[in-house]
Parts: sequence; structure tokens; C-alpha cells
Amino acid sequence: MIIIAHNIRSLHNVGAILRNAAAFGVEKVFLTGISGTPPRKEIAKVSLGAEDLVPWAAGEIGSVIDGLKREGYAVWGLETGEGAIDIRHCVVEKLALVLGSEVEGIDAETLKMLDGIVEIPMMKKRSLNVSVASGVAMYSMLVGRS
Repeated sequence: MIIIAHNIRSLHNVGAILRNAAAFGVEKVFLTGISGTPPRKEIAKVSLGAEDLVPWAAGEIGSVIDGLKREGYAVWGLETGEGAIDIRHCVVEKLALVLGSEVEGIDAETLKMLDGIVEIPMMKKRSLNVSVASGVAMYSMLVGRS
């Protein structure tokens, strides 16, 4: 699995996403849009060195998605909305998962580039913090299936 963290405003969330990625064995993390990149003390405070354990790169969202699709990845988004399937029922072998902005989610232009969207089923609230959601998704899609 590859993670694309797109337009993540909080450097603390970027750090937590990197930490989750290292914990669950993600292949690589792309930081796109306004997402901050290491080295930053705010990222390091939360990642606890994960930025040195998981490969990461900055990039432009369209180029990253195009490149991954050429490499055979299915590019899905973690988002709620019409057409979203339950994350527990999504089985994709070579997956790149896009995480969107804490407030707006994945923007409309990026959504058009995706192969599909998955959502985390929830009981009362309709959203989670992006770093928490990333951990749930990584566990569910990588560890929970084995």
C-alpha cells in the first residue's frame, strides 16, 4: 500500500500519518498539495522518527496519481459520499490510498482522478481526524485481512 496525504494542513497530522505508515508497513507516503514535509519539529514530535523509517516524497497530486497508475496501482480515496464502499469490503492488491484535507476532505478535481472511494463505517459521527482515519484504514486494509 502507498499513502498519498493530500492537503493535510496540520504538521502534527502529517507526523501521525507517517507514524501509522511505519507501524503498518506502508511501502511509501507521498505528501502532496499543502501537506508539510520533514524535516519539521512539529512532524518529528509526533512521528517519533517514522519519517526515517518509511520512504516518503513530496509531489504534485496529478503527477503522483498518473505515475502510480502507470505502475499498476489502483488509486482510491478515503472519503464518505455517494459511491463509497465499506472499507471492510474493498480488496485491492496494489493500492494507493488518498487522504484528504482535515476540513474539506478530498477536493473535487482529485476525486475525478480516483478509481473509487472507500469509507469507514461509523455509528454516530460522520468523520474522524485524518490521522486517526489513516490508522484505521491502514490496519483494516493491510493487517486486518491477513
